[in-house]
Amino acid sequence: MADMFDHIASNKRLTFFLFFIFSLLIIALGYVIGLIWGVWWIGIIFAFILSVIYITISYYTGDKAILNLSKAKEVKKKDDPFLINTVEGIAIAAGLPKPKVFMIKEESINAFATGRDPEHASITVTSGAREKLNRQELEGVIAHEMSHIKNRDILVMMLAVMLFGLIVLFSQVMIRSFIFGGKGRRNNNSGGGILILIVIAVAVIAAILAPLLARMLKMAISRKREFLADANAAVLTRYPPGLANALKKIKNDKDKVVDTANRATAFLYIENPLRHKKKVNWVDRMFMTHPDINERIRRLESM
Repeated sequence: MADMFDHIASNKRLTFFLFFIFSLLIIALGYVIGLIWGVWWIGIIFAFILSVIYITISYYTGDKAILNLSKAKEVKKKDDPFLINTVEGIAIAAGLPKPKVFMIKEESINAFATGRDPEHASITVTSGAREKLNRQELEGVIAHEMSHIKNRDILVMMLAVMLFGLIVLFSQVMIRSFIFGGKGRRNNNSGGGILILIVIAVAVIAAILAPLLARMLKMAISRKREFLADANAAVLTRYPPGLANALKKIKNDKDKVVDTANRATAFLYIENPLRHKKKVNWVDRMFMTHPDINERIRRLESM
């Protein structure tokens, strides 16, 4: 239990840290945009206002956007009593409000949780998970996602998605401003050449690093969180083989790709929804958002 509370505290610290890094990044990008426009402080003000609007909208509607992007449909009790009862039972065991339940019409086996807090959370499963997993396996998967909700992982996950969007947005604004605007660089005769070179360098570097930074932010949802969610799921169900067997089915599933998933949302899932059969090299392992599924199975079977 202490580990769980330590993890929640760690998530809060990570949230503040990401917001701090995000603030520095927005100030830097806003400053460069301001230089391109000719007045540096206007760029910072613009970046601040746009960020507040974007974060506010994303905080309250981000989960809905992810569900819409995933083409997830809400499941009511009359539609699937067994699934809803399973979620309700796990929620009671976890001491949480029952999250909303959604389903993606998709043959591959997968699931994810989203929402800004336990009171506004949801769990989504694929139709493949519902059809191919038995009761104990489905309970294990639901308990894993419920653990993410209980541990406040979902807030950090949502934050990572927001930051990804903002990094890309401001990088595009900066480059478009340089291409189509740039009054400051045209009107500045003294040292203008150096300023142009600096702005070009920063814009190009930002455009190149934006995807890498986004992946690094998603890696803030560390592999340790998946291991802990697995362990907490075993505690909730009191049956570690349930989740272990579900992971085995996921590993051996012929359809390994969730068609509606993308690189921005892949790390939300219980297992990488974009995985393929090609051999993974050491570079790929550095950027993996999920731990090795064989190691996860081994740990569960050793409990």
